[in-house]
Amino acid sequence: MSSRFLSKSKYLAGLQCEKRLWLQCHQPHLGTAFDASSQAVLDAGNEVGEAARLLFPGGVLVDEPPWEHEAAVRRTRDLMADASVPAIFEAAFEHAGVRIRVDALERLPERRWGLREVKSAASVKDPYLDDLAVQRFVLGGNRVRLGSVELVHVNSEYVRGVDGIDWQGFFERADCAEDAERRLQQLRRDVKWMHAVVARSEAPGIEPGEHCSSPYGCEFWEHCTREKPDDWIFRLPRIGGKRLQELLAGGHDRIRNLPDDVQLTSLQQRYRNAIETGEPFVSPKLPAVLKRMEPPVWFLDFEAIFHVIPLYPGGRPYQQIPFQWSLHHLDGEGALTHQEFLADGLIDPRSAFADSLIEALEGDEAPIVVYSSFEATQLKSVAEAYPHLTRPLERIRRRLVDLLPIVRQHVYHPDFNGSFSLKAVGPALVPGFGYDDLEDVSEGSAASAAFVQIARRELAPDAEASLRQSLLTYCGRDTLALVKVAAALGKLCESRT
Repeated sequence: MSSRFLSKSKYLAGLQCEKRLWLQCHQPHLGTAFDASSQAVLDAGNEVGEAARLLFPGGVLVDEPPWEHEAAVRRTRDLMADASVPAIFEAAFEHAGVRIRVDALERLPERRWGLREVKSAASVKDPYLDDLAVQRFVLGGNRVRLGSVELVHVNSEYVRGVDGIDWQGFFERADCAEDAERRLQQLRRDVKWMHAVVARSEAPGIEPGEHCSSPYGCEFWEHCTREKPDDWIFRLPRIGGKRLQELLAGGHDRIRNLPDDVQLTSLQQRYRNAIETGEPFVSPKLPAVLKRMEPPVWFLDFEAIFHVIPLYPGGRPYQQIPFQWSLHHLDGEGALTHQEFLADGLIDPRSAFADSLIEALEGDEAPIVVYSSFEATQLKSVAEAYPHLTRPLERIRRRLVDLLPIVRQHVYHPDFNGSFSLKAVGPALVPGFGYDDLEDVSEGSAASAAFVQIARRELAPDAEASLRQSLLTYCGRDTLALVKVAAALGKLCESRT
């Protein structure tokens, strides 16, 4: 699309940051490619968008690609003139240098139309109203008479039946006409201003900050922060809002230059000390805490579906359903063994998941090391779904030892870079260890998306077998990371004695 035109997405980008708008129009190649998590969100949106078309039987798709916008506009006009067409999907319009594609334009009585924007979220959110407003603006400029403006979103209370998805029940339709109308006056000013931004010969000099992640993460974050020092104030853990603005207003944009009397949290002070000294922080209480994890000990990790459209009867949108576990066991002699489970996906995996986990862990009361509260939450959820398994699952849950708060409270390494995720902590404490060699599945969102493909039988046998192996390798890597991080913490304690 030519840089002189705005689109819905570019308009929303401009509301967030004028530099993001300019870069999208002139230098989009500087943006970072979607990671697995972002791609999963995009795929979910596309899937829900296509499903929503089932709400409008007989609707016709304008399938001209974005770069053939003029042809799409002509096709849209032809379909609007055909009274036999009840709805138009991806209807194309242009006004005042703004191009849009409408998810669904529904034909209404008295020569009116219904504007329908589809979102995969479970509620109406402010940016969605801006999205509707810009469409309302362009449709008004094309003299399209609107009878209603609706946001079609997911009904979070919907439960899938045994006969498949009832799409009328899966979706909710929220009347947003007044909200879109209220935004029009400001929108007209914003459109003129954004065209002026796009016409500039150079990118606006906007400093990166909190706006870069609100309401959405910006694809140009790495580009805009590439020259920031390692002690940039924005990297101070849990800094933001008023406190961040106070420090910046005082000329404090680097952690090393903060005055000695500046008030910091204990975590922020640890980060500052690590940056200044280059040495990790180790709490004197860490050795006592680690005694809870002395061998024999287990290391556990789960993977779960988090999919918008429920795959199994009784499922709800975005319900987490565990389908895989990995267990490493370190015995008193230092021998390390591994077990794993991966569901076939044909039916709800939770029963087989729980049965196999109970069998693997019964017979001792050794601690089970995890990283975050996720495993405890999932054990509780599965027990609620299968009451006869409540007692054995509760016994497992009581044995869990969460390593995340231990690391957060007692350790800080300069290479954590403000993050306590396992993928930051592991490589920092265990040089050479990491996830960079994993291709198909290297984080949780990719694991969820991979299992959805398997459950839907979308793959050829060889491709499915390969993806299953990638899932097993990834989940096993996570529990191996726990083993190595626990060992590294022990060595840190030894180095301080």
